[in-house]
Amino acid sequence: MEVKFVKSSNDFKSCPKNSKPEFAFIGRSNVGKSSLINLITGVKNLAKTSSKPGKTKLINHFIVDGNWYIADLPGYGFARASKSDIRHYDDLIKGYIFTRTNLYCLFVLIDSRLEPQKKDVEFLEFLGQNEVPFVLAFTKTDKISSNQLEKNIAAFKKIMHQSWETLPEIFIVSAVKRQGREEILRFIEITLAKNN
Repeated sequence: MEVKFVKSSNDFKSCPKNSKPEFAFIGRSNVGKSSLINLITGVKNLAKTSSKPGKTKLINHFIVDGNWYIADLPGYGFARASKSDIRHYDDLIKGYIFTRTNLYCLFVLIDSRLEPQKKDVEFLEFLGQNEVPFVLAFTKTDKISSNQLEKNIAAFKKIMHQSWETLPEIFIVSAVKRQGREEILRFIEITLAKNN
C-alpha cells in the first residue's frame, strides 16, 4: 500500500477534485481518529496524533495507491473551542459532507469506553436524515474489558434501533493491539469493487 499526503484544506471548497472514491474519518475530539488512520495505512506518523483534543483543525487528504482518498476530518463536540470555532468546524464538516459526491463512506468513530454520548447520537441522526452512508468504528477497545465493551456497544445499538430499522456495519478497533485493520481494509476493498 502506497500512501501519500495530498493537502490540508481549511475550507471544503479547497478539497481535491471529486475525481476519486473517498473514505472519510470523523468522531468526537480525541476519539483516536489519527491513530486509526495510521493503523489502516501502516504509516506511523501519517496523521498527527495528540493527547489534546481538537488537534485536527483542517480536512487532511491522503491518496492510497493513486486510486482512492482518505479524508481526516476535524472532530466534533470539542467543548473548549470558542463559539466561532465551533461554528466554523460545523460549517466545514457539513459543507464537506454535502459537497463530496465522491464520498463512498464515512467512518464514524465512537469511544468504546463511554456510554452513548448525546453528540454522537445527534451526529448519526443528522447523517441518517441526509442519507449519508456511514459505518461505526468503536475505538480504544484495549482500554476496557470485553464485557464492558459488549455492554457499551449493546447500549449504543439499543439507542440506534429507536431510529434505524437496520444498523450500519460495526468495526471493533484498537490501534494499540492493531485490531480492526484487516476488516476495515476488506470493507473498503468490497465497497470500491461494488461501485466500479
